Amino acid sequence: MPQAKSTMAEEVLLKELPPSPEPEEAPCPEAAPQDIPPPPAPPGPQIPPLFVVMISPELAPVAKVGGLADVVFGLGRELEMRGNAVEMILPKYDCMRYDHIYGLCKTYENLWVPWFGGAIHCTVWFGFVHGRKCFFIEPHSNDSYFNRGVIYGQQDDVLRFAFFSRAALEFMLKTGKHPDIIHCHDWQTALTPVLLYEIYQHLGMTHPRVCFTVHNFRHQGVAGSQVLQATGLNRPEYYFHYDRLRDPANPAAVNLMKGGIVYSNFVTTVSPRHAWEAKDGGQGHGLEHILHVHQNKYGGVLNGLDCEMFNPETDRHIPASFSADKIEGKYENKRALRHRFWLADNEKPIVAFVGRLDPQKGLDLVRHAIFYALNNRAQFVLLGSAPDKPTNDHFWGLKHHLNNSPDCHLEIGYNLELAHLIYAGADLMIVPSRYEPCGLTQLIAMRYGTVPVVRSVGGLADTVFDKDYSDRPLHERNGYVFHQPDNAGLESALHRAIGCYYHFPDHFRNLISNGMRADISWKHPGQHYLNIYDYIRDK
Repeated sequence: MPQAKSTMAEEVLLKELPPSPEPEEAPCPEAAPQDIPPPPAPPGPQIPPLFVVMISPELAPVAKVGGLADVVFGLGRELEMRGNAVEMILPKYDCMRYDHIYGLCKTYENLWVPWFGGAIHCTVWFGFVHGRKCFFIEPHSNDSYFNRGVIYGQQDDVLRFAFFSRAALEFMLKTGKHPDIIHCHDWQTALTPVLLYEIYQHLGMTHPRVCFTVHNFRHQGVAGSQVLQATGLNRPEYYFHYDRLRDPANPAAVNLMKGGIVYSNFVTTVSPRHAWEAKDGGQGHGLEHILHVHQNKYGGVLNGLDCEMFNPETDRHIPASFSADKIEGKYENKRALRHRFWLADNEKPIVAFVGRLDPQKGLDLVRHAIFYALNNRAQFVLLGSAPDKPTNDHFWGLKHHLNNSPDCHLEIGYNLELAHLIYAGADLMIVPSRYEPCGLTQLIAMRYGTVPVVRSVGGLADTVFDKDYSDRPLHERNGYVFHQPDNAGLESALHRAIGCYYHFPDHFRNLISNGMRADISWKHPGQHYLNIYDYIRDK
């Protein structure tokens, strides 16, 4: 088990390393990393290129539930652009967007994964996802772990993804992959470093180091001892030790996320503010103590945005392209959005909400924002679906109640193309989250010239700077911020935002420009992750 390092994590994140050149295109979909030709070495000092394997339950756009999918894709591409070899391993879900996978083919047909004292036969497939090299693991068993029509939400999710973690390592072992870095994402892959250091390093996988990114502390993968028996870890008296996997709240359960934190060489979460909130602000959902124990290998790296996927100048999902210098197209998209939702064509600003209808997102404040906007000379559009039926039913009822309003439309569900139109056509985007590890909604909104109105929490506080009260320079102020998670706080920000739209249009236009010109790409986060990789690979 790796020990916490004495060097402070903050020093690692702030260290500047020189960029590497763009990679050459990989010539063929081979399983072994040795077949990837190295990029030509530029003159001067540089970081030696790394071989990075990302193990993730999601990847945009083929298997996307939330922002995790976008992060894995965006970071992977940034690392490749810097000259590193990157491969990704995912489950082969039956519900993937196969139309986004190019050249899907079988690459390893007889992978036998140890499981419950026996083994499960798997096939590993290879394909390119918009240029990313991806391996998809397909188990052949009566449990049909990834043939459920959904990605999450099954009673045996812990076992499903524990199997995936073991299968990913078994695949790397059998194909001779020895990456410099294994980067795991969220609780679904948190057992990977445990298995690596307790089993696979004794089988010859001594080279890889593990970076583990927590995208949401709320979901941790808590289960009984069965998961230890299934994966071959077996010794419950060892793993149930408080310093290893024992769940802080339930002494009879193991906590996979805790195991990932303990066994990884470095742990990140997705914004500096949320890293502090999780460790010291009561948002670690029981893992605060273990974060303190391992604080010297823990830090926050703010997510970037895939600025090619979200680009108003080239976006195929919107009727009119535009940029910060040629903003006129945004107003064509606003007219198209109104036409799509049968909204009145008037002078009012459009306030929008795009996201999961989850309590985390501050749904009581979303509901209040709808009526506040309608009562204060604004229109409102919503796109989202709930993971639970009562919440879904509530918003369907709200939709029927407001169905005849010429200034409101609620779209219950999710549609990628429609989301892009809302980002491009709305004037204001509300993100009133109770907690928000990073949040991509506000980043996408700014990219499309839609001014964010957010609560000062997590990554929202790290990316949105209030027009009136921020201590940032004027050219960095890009939205409106409120602090208290109540109606008064929300109203204070929306009142100022709508007032600025009507009474100070030049100021509002400056906010649009500031957001669109800000560097919210993966450039700086990619550098931070390279700092981390460079730090841990020789430890």
